[in-house]
Amino acid sequence: MTNKNVTDLEKQLIIRNITPDDLDEIAALSNKCFGPDISFKRKHFVSQLKTFPEGQICIEYEGKIVGNASSLIINYCGDNHSYKEVSDGGFIRNHNPDGINLYGIEVGVDPAYRGMKIGQRLYEARRNICRMFNLKSIIIGGRIPFYHKHADQLSAEEYVRKVINGDIYDPVLTFQSKNGFVLHSIIPDYLPDDHESMKYATSMEWQNPDFATK
Repeated sequence: MTNKNVTDLEKQLIIRNITPDDLDEIAALSNKCFGPDISFKRKHFVSQLKTFPEGQICIEYEGKIVGNASSLIINYCGDNHSYKEVSDGGFIRNHNPDGINLYGIEVGVDPAYRGMKIGQRLYEARRNICRMFNLKSIIIGGRIPFYHKHADQLSAEEYVRKVINGDIYDPVLTFQSKNGFVLHSIIPDYLPDDHESMKYATSMEWQNPDFATK
């Protein structure tokens, strides 16, 4: 695919908030991206949309949803937490409209549409949400899905450092690092069913340069 063709395709991408009519398609996309063990189900997206509709976004291409991102607002209290705790098991009933941090809990891109900068556009849309609500930062607990390939030779800490330094490629951590997220720490037992990441996650943050103290 030439750069010209990629640019033409990108112009046809529609970034918008998720609506109730999208829920079945969004749930199917989550399952396609992450599998039945760790993907959100329809009931999770229903609750997310009811609780914080502005934080649930998707990208549409030729009438098909090809990417989505879920988030909630919290007051971040440190890296000692699990995915289940921070996301309320995916239901985000712990969303705090008075909080100062946007916490990203899922980004999914249809594998058939990779190479169209969909993930990058979802991250930029999240930054816009952060600015719109005058939030201090975006926090993510990122998967490291290629770690299982190196776990017999490297500790999680060694693996993460090598990825950030550019010595090893990881599809999630490499992307997040290139999109301005800075490593806080490595969280063990973050997502027990994430066998690719060996249950580890990276706590990372993007600081909002436009944040005005509340």
